[in-house]
Amino acid sequence: MTWSWSTNGCVLCLLLCCVVEASGAGESSCWSPSVTSCAECLRRGPQCAWCFKKDFLDAAGPSQRCDSPATLLRRGCEREFMEQSEVKVEVNATVSSTQVSPQEISITLRPGSEASVIVAVKQLERYPVDLYCLVDVSASMQENLDHLKTMGVALSFRMAAQSSDLWLGFGSFVDKPVSPYINVHPSKLRNPCSDYEISCRPAHGFHHVLSMTSNMSEFTRVIKRQRISGNMDTPEGGLDAMLQAAVCQRSVGWRPDAKRLLLLMTDQPSHLALDSRLAGIVTPHDGLCHLENNVYTGSTEMDHPSVGLLSDKMLENHMLSIFAVEKQQYQWYEELVRLLPGSYLGKLGLFQAPNLIELVVDAYKMLLSEVAVSVSVEDKAASRYWVSVSPVCPDGSTVKDQRCSGVMPGQTAYFNITIGMRSCPDSAEHEDVTVMVRPVGYNESTVIKIHSKCACSCGPTRRCYEESQCGGSSGREQGPDRGLVKDSGGGSNWNCRADGSEVDCSGRGACECGRCVCDLSRLGSVRGKYCEIDDFSCPYRGGLPCGGRGVCVSGECVCQDEWTGDSCGCPVSTATCQSADGLLCSGRGRCACGRCVCDDPRRYGDFCERCPACQNSCQSFWNCVDCHLSHGLAQKDIAAHCNSTCAPLVGYVDVVSGRAEEMWIQCMYISNDGCRHRFQTSTQAGQTQLQISTRPECADNSRLLGTFLSVCALTVLCGLVLVAVSRLLLQKRALSPGGTAAEGPYHCPGKDLSFIPTTNEKTVTYRRDCLPDRPVEMHIQVAKMPLGDPWQC
Repeated sequence: MTWSWSTNGCVLCLLLCCVVEASGAGESSCWSPSVTSCAECLRRGPQCAWCFKKDFLDAAGPSQRCDSPATLLRRGCEREFMEQSEVKVEVNATVSSTQVSPQEISITLRPGSEASVIVAVKQLERYPVDLYCLVDVSASMQENLDHLKTMGVALSFRMAAQSSDLWLGFGSFVDKPVSPYINVHPSKLRNPCSDYEISCRPAHGFHHVLSMTSNMSEFTRVIKRQRISGNMDTPEGGLDAMLQAAVCQRSVGWRPDAKRLLLLMTDQPSHLALDSRLAGIVTPHDGLCHLENNVYTGSTEMDHPSVGLLSDKMLENHMLSIFAVEKQQYQWYEELVRLLPGSYLGKLGLFQAPNLIELVVDAYKMLLSEVAVSVSVEDKAASRYWVSVSPVCPDGSTVKDQRCSGVMPGQTAYFNITIGMRSCPDSAEHEDVTVMVRPVGYNESTVIKIHSKCACSCGPTRRCYEESQCGGSSGREQGPDRGLVKDSGGGSNWNCRADGSEVDCSGRGACECGRCVCDLSRLGSVRGKYCEIDDFSCPYRGGLPCGGRGVCVSGECVCQDEWTGDSCGCPVSTATCQSADGLLCSGRGRCACGRCVCDDPRRYGDFCERCPACQNSCQSFWNCVDCHLSHGLAQKDIAAHCNSTCAPLVGYVDVVSGRAEEMWIQCMYISNDGCRHRFQTSTQAGQTQLQISTRPECADNSRLLGTFLSVCALTVLCGLVLVAVSRLLLQKRALSPGGTAAEGPYHCPGKDLSFIPTTNEKTVTYRRDCLPDRPVEMHIQVAKMPLGDPWQC
């Protein structure tokens, strides 16, 4: 079909069809002896075709009818007798559009096929703009609400350069008017601010105040009449109010041809889905409008909307959202904006009118210059289709995400949208699926209708000549609804049972005319004479059933000749276990699943060649070393004397320094004369090697005596020095500051003279042998010594 449309007098033709075949698919990828029907053939990929010609290859087996179109054509099957995975793309060019084109596309797909379409999005010069101000009127927003009273007229002047026509609307919100979000005392319901002697309006979920109008004076008058309200918890019901403002288009008065901006102003985060369970509200939001007399009546009946539901409704109603929040809540809304397409986040300390006007103008410019698309598939078929979007921006650049930035008025952005079909529905019926391509913030969209073909029509006769009837491929009739008309003849069901089985076709198929027709499984393919083979019920290895080295039969892996094990992961060959000497695991273990399992648990290594912890690994060679030492380390005639105690291979080295990769074990032997003899051992290729160092480490007796005497002399010298220093310090302390004691009078510097008495008095009593009538007492007055007189020795 040829189609075109014109924009500004220029004819723009878009490529709408691109069938991509599977990479690396060759002719052999279609043919298989297990393919016996047209549907099975086409499920192998879009590169395959089924020949429904009656006398094709002289009534050859049905598996020969499935191959690539080129092979079938070469074998004599004309294209009119081929059922192929043909992809069709049809565009309805009769529907005119100014921004998004095309408007309607029809695609026919089969499982495994895909198609690409191109959608063009053009930005116009000047749009009419509808701006709805949704304001949090909780008590903390009083000062910010006052600043909005002068915003209307000033904003209309600033937006005159950006828009041809600006209309404003207004709505308010607080929170759900139920406990625990608000105080439910009767006095608090009427006036939530009664404790502060302030008259407040009752709390409400959402109240639509002013529909869209171009009268800025009316907008200012409505703002001045607004009063604050109050609630108890910190989060508000902002998302609940946003959804109502978006879906209640008739009440709000959104114009169909205008850019729709929803401005949310708040100083707190918003409640999310499931938060209403605290109030006993468990009914999910239905996404519909519930306004009665401009009041949201579903606030106490339904939960807060989820972010996903809000995003869908914003896209569906062509809304662009602007969040004006205080800096304390900026981070919370920054995470939210990432989940809402077509959103802008602005930070304000206070919602002053000049700052808010600049925020709205900047947000409008940014949102208008960013073109993005959202592609959605019907929920019932979302798992059976995949979608990818590749934008081509006006500057020729391609970006990974689904948007173009910096698009100017008059420019067009293109989006290459690829849709692929994974599988058919469980009923294997044809189905029609709708895919919506919505440019974010645009009131136009593209509708893609997909018609899936899950069965073969096989031409006007409806005969595919599949092998289902008795007598081979004599034919079977297949209606458009894939119903089968079976022949009344039949064979014995015993032909459909494996030896020892009591069920037909292993319980995974139906027996038709003595042949198993295996069931279809979403887990993988079921095949085999008795439907005993599949690719999903056996152990996986490396992401493949049976490791890709066998087939799955009745839940067990039947491995290839050179593999074994539950998942065919063990090689039958023992070549990987043979050491360099040709022995299996160095003769110290057995080979299990291609690896050595050592007999001695202390041994390890690829061939059980390592055993540093084996008992007496060094001590077992002491007799050998002693034998060699007793013969003076002379190689002549030593072998005859030391055969019974030594390893087969003994060598002498100057320095023992075995390399790590040779796995030498370092050892030491102390002889009777106290000398230390170093040696090393290694077991390689099944033979033990011994290397003895020819340089023993012996201690010199004369050196030991000299060392002992030196230590003794040094100890005595240190003691003498310590005694001399101690005497010198004691003598120096005994001396006065002016010299020795014999050189002058004794001085008492620093003594407090106030404690020296002026006179000393002492009473002495003498008693005689012959006691008189009374004691005789003698009183002696001793005058104080002058301070300047020296003591006389």
